[in-house]
Amino acid sequence: MNRTLIRTLCAVAVSAAAFAAPTRVGLVTDVGGIDDKSFNQGTWEGIKVYGAENKLTVGKEIKYLQSSAEADYVPNLSTFADEKFDLIVAPGFLFNSAMTEVAGQFPNQKFLIIDSVVKDKNDKLIPNVANAVFAEHEGSFLVGVAAGLKAKADKKAKVGFVGGMKFPLIEKFEAGFQQGVKAVYPECQVLVDYAGVFTDPGKGQALAAKQFGAGADIVFAAAGNTGNGVIKEAKERTVKGDVRWAVGVDKDQYSDGIYAPGKSAVLTSMMKRVDVAAHDIAGLVRDGKFPGGQVYTFTLKNQGVGLPASNPNLSADILKVVAGYQAKIASGQLKVSEIPAK
Repeated sequence: MNRTLIRTLCAVAVSAAAFAAPTRVGLVTDVGGIDDKSFNQGTWEGIKVYGAENKLTVGKEIKYLQSSAEADYVPNLSTFADEKFDLIVAPGFLFNSAMTEVAGQFPNQKFLIIDSVVKDKNDKLIPNVANAVFAEHEGSFLVGVAAGLKAKADKKAKVGFVGGMKFPLIEKFEAGFQQGVKAVYPECQVLVDYAGVFTDPGKGQALAAKQFGAGADIVFAAAGNTGNGVIKEAKERTVKGDVRWAVGVDKDQYSDGIYAPGKSAVLTSMMKRVDVAAHDIAGLVRDGKFPGGQVYTFTLKNQGVGLPASNPNLSADILKVVAGYQAKIASGQLKVSEIPAK
């Protein structure tokens, strides 16, 4: 885990001797649930690491509340505020409206929204909310490079992208993926579908089946729990001898693709270090350095997005090419567009 991202961005050096009382952290999930194997789960894992380091008890000093509908967002955020948790974390842009409302009702409460930026009615950043966002298009470019090279090696001319809901945030994944594929395999066609939902693995599997059926070798899903259906479809086809691949998102999903000992249908994953954001900002709250009213962007340069450390399904040659593009993007030599090609 990269423990330096937020500290580097804040330009503060935190000494262990200066630690204040541990911070109690409450997580409110979106409708994907705590075990979505993606965004909510990744955030919770970062909070659990923080809790373990500070000897906090799960279910008491670090807790989560699951939301089964968007109508639960305000009540769940308010519950933790009433319980005076030191930091309340909400992962995802679906929380924008609820976060704005509850932060206004509890001006002394500290909040963190991940993957979005919230503002008040005057279009100003809210002083009791820290905002963490990511350069998804940069990390997606890298998995696009990996997918393009793998498809080329497999002598396939199509790959696919499945998005959750069609918002600019998810389109950043699509845009980066397209550009990465085309950078190394211009002739490759990128099939694109949007599920319209983040909570339906069955819909994700159906769209993956459609794209695999149309000839896609690899499908990248940026769709929360819906994307787990893409992995399921890749696994099921591969077990039957029709080898296909999925690309995971938000966290390393290699283990979710395992279908036999040492075998996974997940080619690689585009990791967004939501765990680092939750973990390190909790530490800043603990140390009296809460970054309220500020926006932090996690990029390839500060290791906030990228591929997992281990990629068993990628050859050394592919990883070498990916590393070259990573260096170019991190240095600013190569700019990745956030807008998908028409």
